[in-house]
Amino acid sequence: MTQDLSLLMRQEIELAKAELKESASRAGKGAGMMGGAGYAALMAVFFLSVALWWGIGQLIGLGWSALVVALLWAVIAAALFLTGRNQLKEVKGAPRTAETLGKIPDALKRNEENR
Repeated sequence: MTQDLSLLMRQEIELAKAELKESASRAGKGAGMMGGAGYAALMAVFFLSVALWWGIGQLIGLGWSALVVALLWAVIAAALFLTGRNQLKEVKGAPRTAETLGKIPDALKRNEENR
């Protein structure tokens, strides 16, 4: 019976390794695609900003239009920063896990007293 249990455990470990390897491979490919999409989005924003700069430049001059586009991006950056900071302030970690882990020593003490 112990040999069968040992064999079963080894097979389960091998299965888990194979599944994790496949999952990691897919995750790596997905992360690479997301990185590529992020770069493409960055390039799109850059060229749209250049087009905006040039378009406004036709009305008020290229120097002033560059300043307008830069200020627009500064406002967007400030808004994103403040929103992100507020989101981070709301992070509480894992309070329920910490609470239940704190109860484990008490549970062990009760079991030792019953012996």
